[in-house]
Amino acid sequence: MKLNLNQITFIIVTYKSESLIHDCLSSLPSESKKIVIENSSNINLEKDLKTKYDNIEVILSKNIGMGAGNNIGLKKCKTEYAYVLNPDTKLNKDTLTNLYKGLTEVSDFSLATPLNDDPKIPNYKILTNSNKYNDVLSVDRIDGFSMFFNLKKFHNKVFFDEKFFLYLENDDLCLRLKKKGEFIYVIKKSLINHKGGISNNNNLEYLRNWHWMWSKFYFNKKNYGIFFAYLKSLPNLFSSMIKFTYYALSLNKHKKYIYYMRLTGIINGMLGKNSWVRPDE
Repeated sequence: MKLNLNQITFIIVTYKSESLIHDCLSSLPSESKKIVIENSSNINLEKDLKTKYDNIEVILSKNIGMGAGNNIGLKKCKTEYAYVLNPDTKLNKDTLTNLYKGLTEVSDFSLATPLNDDPKIPNYKILTNSNKYNDVLSVDRIDGFSMFFNLKKFHNKVFFDEKFFLYLENDDLCLRLKKKGEFIYVIKKSLINHKGGISNNNNLEYLRNWHWMWSKFYFNKKNYGIFFAYLKSLPNLFSSMIKFTYYALSLNKHKKYIYYMRLTGIINGMLGKNSWVRPDE
């Protein structure tokens, strides 16, 4: 596998990411195409990005979520490979070179990623026995902030399940691939920087709690059946009910609303309702 930057399209979904996206785009090779799906329909950001960066296409969209946004970019790709990145990531100068070198050790792959440069936060999961190469780790799941796609493996153009708005859409994709006998790799000598900063915005914290609970139930129901989904979510349901009541009685509005969102996220999942909660514009 030879490094050919013209055969990579970078796909980045943004939502009010003006403070992050420039560091990400500046770390990408100018020869490669970039597709930015701007989920807050920021026309000024579109103009700014087109002025500052080569080979870039900006698609303005309503807030349809990470998976659905990535699907727009993936379906537009004309190159052999696509690299899905979150806007809070940065490539090192040798990230792509080492990624390609690592992939020469394997015969085939559907997804791959560099290793997160913070060893305390691994960006992969191994759930079964792993085939190990010198510098390559065969894994079951990789985090969604960095996913390198071998598009030859996706003939049907089916990528992320768009019912997920936030959380676990990458786990769902990886699980589908593993069930088909496909391979997912982490290249240990290739490193990527992921800020993954924690926002102080309470509304976003509430949103994340709702979607984490909804996505957890939906993921388990879809992949393992309704009984397993209830088994995994009932402890969260009872815990959220108890903590919501406790914080309501202690007049802690912030904590009370966190557990209200967790509780309603679980209940909506159990009722079979779609993921409908969205951030305030």
